[in-house]
Amino acid sequence: MTRANPPRIFRISAFLYGISVWVEFILIVACMILVSVFVPGLERRRRWVAWLGRTSMRLAGMRTEVRGFENLPARDCIVVANHSSYLDAIVLQGYLPERFSFVVKGEMKNFPAIGFLLRRVGSRFVERFNASESARDARRLIRAAREGECLAIFPEGTFTPTPGLGRFRAGAFATAIRADLPVVPVVISGSRHILAAETLLPRHGHLRIDFLPAIETSHPAYSNSKDLAALARQQILSILDEPDLLLEPSEEASTT
Repeated sequence: MTRANPPRIFRISAFLYGISVWVEFILIVACMILVSVFVPGLERRRRWVAWLGRTSMRLAGMRTEVRGFENLPARDCIVVANHSSYLDAIVLQGYLPERFSFVVKGEMKNFPAIGFLLRRVGSRFVERFNASESARDARRLIRAAREGECLAIFPEGTFTPTPGLGRFRAGAFATAIRADLPVVPVVISGSRHILAAETLLPRHGHLRIDFLPAIETSHPAYSNSKDLAALARQQILSILDEPDLLLEPSEEASTT
């Protein structure tokens, strides 16, 4: 039995909502760029950009619930989060302390306005496709972490239209081990519904951020990046209401 199409009035309402959110988002980004140009001090710029990000979500009617924030250590650490939408970076930036630098894929440098904004708030770019540049960027991350820089990373690297948690790249976890920093898994829920991949117009919805207990990399059981990534990934899956994309279809079916 096929699902009936929603009434036309709801389709029009959803269309107008999506357009209004885009207009608001463009204005907010323009304000972020002005802040990044004229506000002195990296932490002060990050604080203003985070406030603008939270404001944009409130103006769009997106309620955000934050749980477990007390799990975020006061000391230096590395945050790793699932990635399912372009909204994720805005959401996480809005609620992480300003001591965090975001690690983003190198391709973002090619978007003039966004690339400029990311540089001005101290984001670190990582090349994904050139092996030598990728290794160079990895060394820079390790050096930054050892020097006391907190990092926020999406270890999947990107997101896909298929709901679920993908493979974690080892870089974030190798950095944590080399710098002897705890890893804090974070779960972002609701962003895929609001702005899914290959979708132009955002939909109304609500967001939730779960900060899970920190994993101490000094524990001998997590002495390699593969085991550490597997543990962090499993903890995120335990909260995330999406499937494990690494399971074979037959294996996934047998567990449902």
